[in-house]
Amino acid sequence: MGVIYLGAEGGWTAQFRNNQMLHSMTGFAQAEQQLAEGVLSWELRSINHRYLEVQLRLPEGWRSLEPKFREIVGQRLARGKVDGTLSFRLATNAPQALQLNLDLARQLIGHSKNIAEHMLKPAAVSPLDVLGWPGVLRELAIDSDTIVESAAPLLTDAIDDLCETRGREGKRICIGLEQRLTQITSLVVAMRARMPEILQQIRSRMQERAQSLEVRLEPERLEQEMLLLAQKSDIDEELDRLDAHVAEITDAMAAGSPAGRRLDFLMQELNREANTLASKAADAETTRQAVDLKVLIEQMREQIQNVE
Repeated sequence: MGVIYLGAEGGWTAQFRNNQMLHSMTGFAQAEQQLAEGVLSWELRSINHRYLEVQLRLPEGWRSLEPKFREIVGQRLARGKVDGTLSFRLATNAPQALQLNLDLARQLIGHSKNIAEHMLKPAAVSPLDVLGWPGVLRELAIDSDTIVESAAPLLTDAIDDLCETRGREGKRICIGLEQRLTQITSLVVAMRARMPEILQQIRSRMQERAQSLEVRLEPERLEQEMLLLAQKSDIDEELDRLDAHVAEITDAMAAGSPAGRRLDFLMQELNREANTLASKAADAETTRQAVDLKVLIEQMREQIQNVE
């Protein structure tokens, strides 16, 4: 069965080109800001997940900011496993990377001399030994307040970029769903159009069966049997529900809110109708169409697993 496309003047294709709102849960984004002290950067990665799960890696001393950053992410994203890393690289042209605590160094040297007077052959005190003492050399103090104030808006920029990435992937998913919705609709139309032919085939088979058994069926009895078989083979209700589900999927895809959960539920409903159609199939062609329908639904379901 080939892929069927709707024309540009109407239908899903034209509608979603203008109103597509689906977003994928997969994406990557990075945002950097040059500060006087160095470079501050956020890196975000997201994959599909049943709920929104946020894991953040922050520099030491900034863990108290994690709730604020989580809140920013939660305001923009509804689902997905999001890994975020905040990092800061000190500027290479910093005037001084380390600061010497000269008072502490003098105290250490003085204490070393005092101890050396009580030793027979004391070793000479190395300058590197003094510098290696904790607190003698320390990192240059930076304006951490400025860095912290920049981290939140920079995270917002990174999320904007992530949403754009997820939106582009969502558009590709949406195109695939459009094509399969069109194919499902074509199958429903074909199955509905074949119902009179199927009923006529059932009538003919019954008459041929009666003749082969040399049984004479009264017209009234034949009509009663035909009515029973028609009721068992009637798929109008299932086809109507398929049309209704397709319409609901169309609305969900065009909605402005995250649609992944609703679409996943509608896939279950589509699959239920397809199973009923397969069980009611009265000939090989109807069985083939029901199988084609199930294949399309499964392809859609796989795509929808990554929709926010």
